[in-house]
Amino acid sequence: MTADWLTAFLGRLTTREIQAQEEPAAGLAPAHLLTVQADDWGQFAHEAKNWDCRWVAAWGEDSGDDLIANACFEKDGTYLVARTHVKRATPILPSHTPYFLAADRPERHMQDMFGIAFMDHPDPRRWTRHRAWKESEYPLRKNFPAAGNPLAQTPPNDNYRFLFAHGSGVYEIPVGPVHAGIIEPGHFRFQAVGETVLNLEERLGYVHKGIEKIAEGRDAKGLARLAGRVSGDSTVAHAWAACMAMEKAAGIEVPPRALALRAIMAERERVANHLGDIGAICNDVSFAFAFYQFGRLREVWQRVSRETFGHRFMMDRIVPGGVLSDLDDQASGSMQKQMVSLKKELDGLYNIIDDLPSLEDRLDTTGHLSPETAKAFGALGYVGRASGIPYDVRKDAPYAPYDRLSVEVPVFQDGDVAARVKVRAEEILASFKLIETLIEYLPPGSVRADWKPAPAGAEGLGFTEGFRGEILAYVRFGENGQIARYFPRDTSWLTWPTLEKLIRDNIVPDFPVCNKSVNGSYSGHDL
Repeated sequence: MTADWLTAFLGRLTTREIQAQEEPAAGLAPAHLLTVQADDWGQFAHEAKNWDCRWVAAWGEDSGDDLIANACFEKDGTYLVARTHVKRATPILPSHTPYFLAADRPERHMQDMFGIAFMDHPDPRRWTRHRAWKESEYPLRKNFPAAGNPLAQTPPNDNYRFLFAHGSGVYEIPVGPVHAGIIEPGHFRFQAVGETVLNLEERLGYVHKGIEKIAEGRDAKGLARLAGRVSGDSTVAHAWAACMAMEKAAGIEVPPRALALRAIMAERERVANHLGDIGAICNDVSFAFAFYQFGRLREVWQRVSRETFGHRFMMDRIVPGGVLSDLDDQASGSMQKQMVSLKKELDGLYNIIDDLPSLEDRLDTTGHLSPETAKAFGALGYVGRASGIPYDVRKDAPYAPYDRLSVEVPVFQDGDVAARVKVRAEEILASFKLIETLIEYLPPGSVRADWKPAPAGAEGLGFTEGFRGEILAYVRFGENGQIARYFPRDTSWLTWPTLEKLIRDNIVPDFPVCNKSVNGSYSGHDL
């Protein structure tokens, strides 16, 4: 069923003489596909902005003589994919960034990987490629080898023109890309006066893995394994989104029991990460007690995941057509018993962190992200929900089995680190309820449907709600059931830029806790 707003929106495009045509695309459903004339690409985005659509993602495809650009939008839980073609010889498109800040880095990624130039883009600098490839090489074009054309020595990445500020007392602090501890590489360039941060600019892309390129030619099972490695802490959510996209493309109906087991794993993944994050946030303001306690609980939680599903992170447990293993009564009982015990411990810990003045002093008002800024960047998950944005795919565009469940989505308005902690704390308890319901009403039957290869050209789109927020996966099949194109968009693409905004006017020593409260995935961003 077409949403009322979409019907009116299409009428508005006609009135504005923006050439856009709705096309059938069963694999993208419930998203709608609109083909747009390349010259109208920018005006289309402008009109989508006027209709208060959310900019979700953009990705390209190499189609021989043409390059294809896709952009996904959402409003009121209805998704639409806009698609246009440009000639390979003259790959130029109007930019969406003047209307949607969220389009900034994704368009630069497309520029680097496909060679599509976006007119009117305010920032033409490279984003993903750094200096590993020549100016004339575009790694996601079909004629570029997966192994690349490595240079004898990669030139130093010393010509990136960071933003700068100058004036009396202004100084600059470069941090990374190599950090102490175990986090992945990313560079942060601060300008500060005294201890006050004037500006922060991020530079990512140091762990580029070639995910999109090495997906090409894999079979469905191979892609599911690859998707589970886009971001290790979201292995369930990314594998599920990729499998959902492939199953739509292939017309596979996943058994209800398998869908319920996927949801149990996804909620267990959410709980594990939130437990770790709450402890880590407290540790960044020197409250080590909470770090150890929440870390202990996370470890115990993950051990039950291993005993139940065979892997602490449940990696490779979601496969095309279903899941790898079933859940027996003993494992169900262990989970239920663990949640009862964990609730009691969390009640005590929540009371402690709620009633600690030193923690309140460091977390309240720190790293404030206004609802307006969060919306402008399309922030989702706990970052968006701490700033008043309630969107949750499980509730607003529900997919099975969430379409038959009541999903509680905690939302706060303060937009500070404390609010981002509160969202996580309440989401843990909400996940407990979902897991309890899923176990109680676990459908009988098979846990996996037989896989049948999708026809060449078939495409699919998957959306899941990971612990960071909405995850998108796009898949197109080629010949013999092999993957021709895979694009995953982690929530981090939308939340990393908010860190640059929420850190302003904070003191430099508060950067670690602000950073941890966002917890963007380097790996999920650096495809």
